[in-house]
Amino acid sequence: QVQLVESGGGLVQTGGSLRLSCAASGGTFSSYAMGWFRQAPGKEREFVAAISRSDGNIYYADYADSVKGRFAISRDNAKNTVYLQMNGLKPEDTAVYYCARRRGTYYSSTRDPYDYDYWGQGTQVTVSS
Repeated sequence: QVQLVESGGGLVQTGGSLRLSCAASGGTFSSYAMGWFRQAPGKEREFVAAISRSDGNIYYADYADSVKGRFAISRDNAKNTVYLQMNGLKPEDTAVYYCARRRGTYYSSTRDPYDYDYWGQGTQVTVSS
């Protein structure tokens, strides 16, 4: 059974940084693209960032326009972990952040949450103004 466990959320001031981690167990982590999504109160879940499975040591990362240049996604296949480094945080980044595994062993990631079949429980990120 695949399990995803997020950690690293918390309360931070505007302009601060956090690093989220998502540890995976079950399945072959390196074979799957991974994504980060977030959901704020009263809003739909939205795409944040995603990273492809590896092609040798080459990965492709994709970012929502709202976080491009501030957030960075990475993965460590030896540790079965995907990370989200968040810099320059803004109050509008406040949300529960979820990691997810892409459905099927496709190389590329997608922005559609329906293309992901396993989800973590989420970690709260709160940015104070």
